[in-house]
Amino acid sequence: MTISESRGELVLSAHARRTYPPTRMRAPRVNALKRVVFVCVENSNRSQMAEAFARIHGAGRVEAFSAGSRPSGRVHPKAIESMREFGYDLEQHRSKSVTELAGEEFDVAVTMGCGDPCPMIRAGRHEDWQIPDPKNLPPDQFRAVRDLIERKVVELLESLARE
Repeated sequence: MTISESRGELVLSAHARRTYPPTRMRAPRVNALKRVVFVCVENSNRSQMAEAFARIHGAGRVEAFSAGSRPSGRVHPKAIESMREFGYDLEQHRSKSVTELAGEEFDVAVTMGCGDPCPMIRAGRHEDWQIPDPKNLPPDQFRAVRDLIERKVVELLESLARE
C-alpha cells in the first residue's frame, strides 16, 4: 500500500484506488516558544505594556501579542512615555483588534481586568488579572500600575518555564 499526492489530493494505492480531499489540519508548531496574548478594551495601555514586558523578560522564550475588544487606534502617550523609562519604544506598536487574531492559538490569554471575557481567543489557559486602567491616573500612580503589570508578566513567564 502506498500513499501519494496527485492534483492536491491524497491517493491511497493498494488493490483499489481511493482519493481523499486535502485536509485543513494545521501543521504542528515547530518552535518551542510559548505564545501569550494580553487583551484589554482599547489595547492602548495595559495590554501594550504587558506585551512589551513579555518581550523584554521573555525574549527567546515567548511570542507576545496584545489586542483590544474595542481598540482605540493608538497607543496612549502615557504608556509610551512610561515604557521609555525601560528603554522600550512603544511608538513602534499599534492598537489592534482581537479580530486580527481570529484562528490563532495561544498557550495563555490574559485579560487585564476590563470585564471582557474574550471567548474568541483560543488558548490553553485564560487568566484575568484585574489591573486598574491607568489612563487617567497621575504619573506616579500610572507607574505603579506599570510596575504591577511587570511583576505579573514575570510571574506568568516563570509559570510557563515550569510547564
